[in-house]
Amino acid sequence: MASKESLMTFLNVYEDVARAKAYAKLEFPGTYYLAFRDLPEIIAKHVRGNEALDFGCGAGRSTRFLKKLGFETVGIDISSSMIEQAKNADPGGAYRLVGEGDLCESETARFDLILCAFPFDNIPGVENRVRILDELGRLLRKEGRVVMLGSTPEIYVNEWASFTTKDFAQNRLAKSGDAVLTVMKDVADARPVVDVLWSHEDYLRLFKGAGLELIAESRPLGRSDEPYPWVSETRVAPWVIYVLGI
Repeated sequence: MASKESLMTFLNVYEDVARAKAYAKLEFPGTYYLAFRDLPEIIAKHVRGNEALDFGCGAGRSTRFLKKLGFETVGIDISSSMIEQAKNADPGGAYRLVGEGDLCESETARFDLILCAFPFDNIPGVENRVRILDELGRLLRKEGRVVMLGSTPEIYVNEWASFTTKDFAQNRLAKSGDAVLTVMKDVADARPVVDVLWSHEDYLRLFKGAGLELIAESRPLGRSDEPYPWVSETRVAPWVIYVLGI
């Protein structure tokens, strides 16, 4: 079972109340649409059962997404501001603040699906990442799956319908584990967001170190028939989706 200490070492940029409120209003516009567009098909293909954990649930957007897909879902996050926003948006949902107890109510809790929608964009350190992935793997049922949604390195050096990076030339020199900056266009809070860059090759090393098997991966691209003003999305993938098993 995951310890409180290992899950409290995130780069917690969303504890800021103003940022949490701005982010809570975000649903699936623009570039974010691509992050979630293919998830129902991917999850249907690889996941059996209907008990899910939304790891790093933020303001509950991804938790509500899973609930609409028919999953009994628990959302957890380290940010009290985000959990408050999630509960406000979904009063009947199950949301827990990591740090007040273990991930689950008992050590026997196991999940068919653990969704990680962007939390690894904010988790620093190789050892920290491997430990957390190992802990998540131990929360899976035998045929359970971790579905990890994250940013590609390319998102930090291109322009997008929903993000701009043009003012952050230092991003081009960043390596796995380095801080990178973006500005979200779809929220009122225009302060730069600090993420942690991670390459595909280094993700593969993390998965191996955590004893997880890479089962599938996807890099969604925008299509010309979609109602969004794509910038780089039709030729460069901003997101990567990994499907992992034990």
